[in-house]
Amino acid sequence: MARYIGPKSKIARKFGEPIYGPDKALEKKNYPPGFHGQARRRRKISEYGVQLKEKQKAKYTYGLLERQFRKMFEKASRSKGITGEVLLKLLESRLDNVVFRLGIAPSRDAARQLVSHKHILVNGAICNIPSNILRPGDIVAVREKSKSLEIVTDSLGSRRYTKSAWLEWDDASFSGKFLNVPEREEIPENIKEQLIVELYSK
Repeated sequence: MARYIGPKSKIARKFGEPIYGPDKALEKKNYPPGFHGQARRRRKISEYGVQLKEKQKAKYTYGLLERQFRKMFEKASRSKGITGEVLLKLLESRLDNVVFRLGIAPSRDAARQLVSHKHILVNGAICNIPSNILRPGDIVAVREKSKSLEIVTDSLGSRRYTKSAWLEWDDASFSGKFLNVPEREEIPENIKEQLIVELYSK
């Protein structure tokens, strides 16, 4: 399964945001990476550069590579509604993202691995496809034999996630319900989706 496995702190510094969660490196060096650090002269970014940067930020945030992201955009552009908002709604509806939002995993990367290794059930059946798009009413649960996994118990115990209005969690059954597709204002990610639409529309 293709995914980004490079240095995450470097990416967070590049965008100036903790897109992979709290990052001490970003706190200490809150400027873009580079050999000359803060002394490096930085040219004004072009309109295209701003749009590209926003697309890259969305890709890294949700853990998609270019081909996957473009397919998701094409699907959004064929759907009814505002393309940029539909794109974010589709990204939030992915199984790996929902597993992360529910607090079953501490990060989207960890959530993707749990799904790929068949630790997650969707409506009672094993689903090992991280990109699976959930529908309202779908039940996402941890397999019975996987409930004791350290990564799952630690993540649920620490409750580092922010409760999402479109998700419902049941501690007793280790399961959550995808209530509805979130509205744009409910999605906390700092992404300017209109810039992504403008980039792909060129």
